[in-house]
Amino acid sequence: MTWNIWWRFGPRWRERQPGILATIERFTPDVIALQEVWGGDGTTQADEFAHALGFHAVFASPSYPRSPDPAQAPDHAGVELGVALLSRWPIVEQETIPMPARHRSWDPVALRARVAHPAGPLPVVAACLEHATTFSDDRLAQATLLADLGTDPSADGPCPSLVMGDLNAAPDSAVLRPLRDVMIDAWTAGNGVPDAVTLPSTHPSAPLEAGPELVDQRIDHIFYRPGHEDQLVNVESAVVAGDAVDGIHPSDHRAVVCDFRWRHRGNPPIG
Repeated sequence: MTWNIWWRFGPRWRERQPGILATIERFTPDVIALQEVWGGDGTTQADEFAHALGFHAVFASPSYPRSPDPAQAPDHAGVELGVALLSRWPIVEQETIPMPARHRSWDPVALRARVAHPAGPLPVVAACLEHATTFSDDRLAQATLLADLGTDPSADGPCPSLVMGDLNAAPDSAVLRPLRDVMIDAWTAGNGVPDAVTLPSTHPSAPLEAGPELVDQRIDHIFYRPGHEDQLVNVESAVVAGDAVDGIHPSDHRAVVCDFRWRHRGNPPIG
């Protein structure tokens, strides 16, 4: 699963937390990339969810967008905004990698990690890309970095390599070409519906100012590549998640959930 969970933006952020957790519990993903995750007061949103789920969590910041400065509410002050990874299995390595950002005065980061999957190390990159379409040079450079991380030879092994996140670009955008050229869009591979939307204009707090390049598009993505040349990877399903829970939308984004199975040629599948 990958999901932008909207930090502490919008109304009633505390009341949204049970809906986020309920959605994760409903779809039972093993590995979850989260964006717009808050961190503060000695904990993070990812750690709180991990505790509730019995999962493991890592967090890295800063990420897009910057947390409001000055703070717009008392419970915004001093609170970080980052990306995170939740995993059913231990996270045995993590690295915070600065992304190119010529138009920002701060360094947004990607989170690279390895998960102790039963089949062996599972390499995962979680990120949120530049959202300002004016700065498409940064968006393209960041997508190129993610493609490099996802195809790094150190990611070769018994499990596929995953790049997941809010990439702030539609599937056919030129911004994502570096990823499309070297990795596979799990949504397409899993026969996800072609007109899926993960930033819907129907949300009560939809960021309509983001414009048609982002709004009513599928801008949250999972890309993968096999871990070695003889590995057969199947994406058995691809769906969106994140409907309102008890009348409250958990986030302004929808989540993307894909079910993977893979095997060495001639061996039974692993998932």
